[in-house]
Amino acid sequence: MKYNVAMSLALSSANRRPCPAESESRDASRRIGQAAVRTAVVWIAACGLQPAALGAEGAELTQSDVFTEGEASYHTFRIPAMVVSKRGTILAFCEARKGSSADHGDIDLVLKRSFDNGRTWGPLQIVHEEGGTARIAIGNPAPLVERETGAVHLLFTRDNRQVFHTRSTDDGAHFYHPKEITAAFEGFRAQLATDVSKTGAGHKSDGLSFQATRLATGPGHAIQTSRGRFLVPVWLNSYHPYPSSAGGPNEVIDYRYRTGVVYSDDNGLTWNAGRVITAPSGSLEGSEAMVIETSDGSLYLNLRVSDRKTRTVAWSKDGGSTWSPAAGDANLIDPVCQASIVRLAEPGDPKRAPILFANPASTRRENLTIRLSRDDAVTWPVSRLLNEGPSAYSDLAALQDGTIGCLYERGVKRAYEKITFARFNLAWLTNGASGSR
Repeated sequence: MKYNVAMSLALSSANRRPCPAESESRDASRRIGQAAVRTAVVWIAACGLQPAALGAEGAELTQSDVFTEGEASYHTFRIPAMVVSKRGTILAFCEARKGSSADHGDIDLVLKRSFDNGRTWGPLQIVHEEGGTARIAIGNPAPLVERETGAVHLLFTRDNRQVFHTRSTDDGAHFYHPKEITAAFEGFRAQLATDVSKTGAGHKSDGLSFQATRLATGPGHAIQTSRGRFLVPVWLNSYHPYPSSAGGPNEVIDYRYRTGVVYSDDNGLTWNAGRVITAPSGSLEGSEAMVIETSDGSLYLNLRVSDRKTRTVAWSKDGGSTWSPAAGDANLIDPVCQASIVRLAEPGDPKRAPILFANPASTRRENLTIRLSRDDAVTWPVSRLLNEGPSAYSDLAALQDGTIGCLYERGVKRAYEKITFARFNLAWLTNGASGSR
């Protein structure tokens, strides 16, 4: 339900509570101006509802915490991913980490669902876990929704060594037993055989070959293209025996990463490796990425790169089988972190629909910012700060009621204290935004 003081304060819910002075509030809203805003806030409070951020005409923003550290005996919740089903259900996935906030250890893949566009959330569900208290890390969720059937598909990893695919046909209430698809990543081996790493531990040149020993999906939502292809960004990590204080499965990682995609042309039955993303000069230190399809059917990949403080992008004209050499986007400052992107239109729609991008727009993990492009991600003239404090990973989705959802990590002292769901409309983003027009 929207609370739009410039238009109407009528509730659409059939279960609303009677509110005092309801007719007076409606009359005030029609006059607009400061008096209408004050009356609207009082009116909403009298109903026992959480008010949206009201101010500019039609602007709306609400935020609520979905996962909070310590909940259900989990130490930390990290790595959000989100999709909206054909029925409008929001599925919010993340990693539930026991014992510590570390990337390794005993980690479960969990889910909460909302059936009212993010206003309320159901109980925590465990999608997949292994070994009870064993140090097995299940994570890196990469969900997508199949247009034809409405099935929710999900790729995830086990200890960053194996990749699995599962699906749900009941909006996430249950998931089928996962099937391992790690063999699809063998398709990257030949591409990487001649890839001599330019960086080693501490970013020092060592001339060693790239050997993909760790891998992951996403994280964040994947897509089905207008031609029906499932497309999931992935990253690969090569390491040689350098000491590390991290311990666990990551005890010898270094800084060498590569980005690629895996795809399925048969609705998830089989999977194949696409091409590794490269730079004009050769190898690229890319890792976590997200992809959209633009108005002409091209694919735009936006990725994290470990050796620069801006985002890097690549394009594909053939459905993700091959990619252009990657190039940096100096306008998208980044602290070396995951980011999210979504196009507010169905794949195959030829009109230039708005594209939204979210990341910590800083050289540190802070200032979670939403940006808007109207020219297929070429420029980003509009931006607005969503969270000023510590913030990190995120995922974006178009909601069934026409608003936008952003599921993101934030906190007061550190960025991993909670995972919050923000719901806003384009009016909030463009009214008062930096560079809006």
